[in-house]
Amino acid sequence: MSDPTTLAEAAPQAAEHFDVIIVGAGMSGIGGAYHLARRCPGMCFVILEAQASFGGTWISHRYPGLRSDSDLYTYGYSFKPWTGAPIATAGEILNYMSEVIEENDLGQHVRYRHSITAAAWSSERNLWTLRVTRTDTGEEVQFTSGFLWMCQGYYRHGEGYTPDWPGMDRFRGQIVHTETWPEDLEYRDRKIVVIGSGATAATLIPAIAGRSAHVTMLQRSPTYFRIGRNAIEIADELRELGVQEDWIHEIVRRKIQYEQAKFARRAFSEPEAVKQELLGQARSYLGPDYDLDAHFTPRYRPWQQRIAFIPDGDLFRAIRDGAASVVTDEIETFTETGIKLKSGGHLEADIIVSATGFHLNVLGDIGFSIDGEPLRFSDCVTYRGMMFTGVPNLVWVFGYFRASWTLRVDIVSDFVCRLLQHMHETGARKVTVALRPEDQGMALLPWADPENFNPGYLLRGLHLLPKRGDKPEWQHTQDHWADGKAFPNISLRDPAFVYE
Repeated sequence: MSDPTTLAEAAPQAAEHFDVIIVGAGMSGIGGAYHLARRCPGMCFVILEAQASFGGTWISHRYPGLRSDSDLYTYGYSFKPWTGAPIATAGEILNYMSEVIEENDLGQHVRYRHSITAAAWSSERNLWTLRVTRTDTGEEVQFTSGFLWMCQGYYRHGEGYTPDWPGMDRFRGQIVHTETWPEDLEYRDRKIVVIGSGATAATLIPAIAGRSAHVTMLQRSPTYFRIGRNAIEIADELRELGVQEDWIHEIVRRKIQYEQAKFARRAFSEPEAVKQELLGQARSYLGPDYDLDAHFTPRYRPWQQRIAFIPDGDLFRAIRDGAASVVTDEIETFTETGIKLKSGGHLEADIIVSATGFHLNVLGDIGFSIDGEPLRFSDCVTYRGMMFTGVPNLVWVFGYFRASWTLRVDIVSDFVCRLLQHMHETGARKVTVALRPEDQGMALLPWADPENFNPGYLLRGLHLLPKRGDKPEWQHTQDHWADGKAFPNISLRDPAFVYE
């Protein structure tokens, strides 16, 4: 890593300065830029994006069938009505984002192919200095900013998580990960094994099942899914009545938020009833003789891991029709022609797809330092999942697990704009969060409670994340309904905020 002291000292001669730097041009970054431009029009800002275009996950992923598993009324922005089917393809989402960028003239603020390698804070100058590599030319450039808004997402786009299974080098076919899907992969009439049973596998399998010879979903343990029509009845009815689209968007958005919050609460208060509802949906497609206990009855209660939505039951239709099948077992070893299972069975395969998740990305995997000292993010305590003790002038957008990611973008954006306006009005150049006297002695816990939410990627990376406290201010609550009421009422004069 570059020497942070040298980096900060070299800045005045070389760096381009902005009031605010937004990191990432995905859903979070573009949403944040919209709010910043509208609410703080006098501030100069730039979006630094490592990829060649906007879109984040929607351009980094290339596997067939890529789509959202959240509805676009809530995954979309509050300010831009969604008019299509609620579960959208990657192309439809990119078109939507393109319209937001064009309609609000945000393109002028974006620098593509700018990969940040280091970020150094100087208390003497009250500035962040960023060292950036232009991936198109290899040139190193520098930026300075009074405020960093981290909107880069939460996983590494360039590589997925693949366990080190025995015998992988023996397999004579092709092994691919959905995170780095080859654009020229020929899977027609091939036998395919997809390892994993999360949202990615559930999206990929119905997209390739009709073209491949057969697809087998190999899972170590089952996953919960929700099934429904890719339509929202009330939205269709309101359109028939000629209601304008921005009204429809807001009505449907509120309805879905309410229903999501209600369903999440029921998963805690009535876990067995919710479990039976979900299994009943699967049974309606797979029939009374299908072994749901073996293949679709998880060991955990609903919502301890994310529940993917299956539009029109397409995954279950592929299984029912025989184009796909499910095997619940563990891998003993790869063989020359497939996978040997611990039960003694063998799955023949021409292509093996790893849909086994990703590596958690903490603050963009950027080398952060504060006054020359490397930042150990795990030593910090989080303020509402967006600010961190001891880290000045920085906000991170980390979305929701049980609701659409973008819902948090809107409420965090409102907070950031209020904070920046407050600092401008009071003349403050620096803000950090700190535990108040009443917080001293508060128990410090991991970022997330594994009993509450425990997907593999989060557990693998939990040691990298900041601590949480036992009060709402000092944790990421994952409760959008509560956050939507609390965030607008955050007092910027609360002693938790320390200004200089």
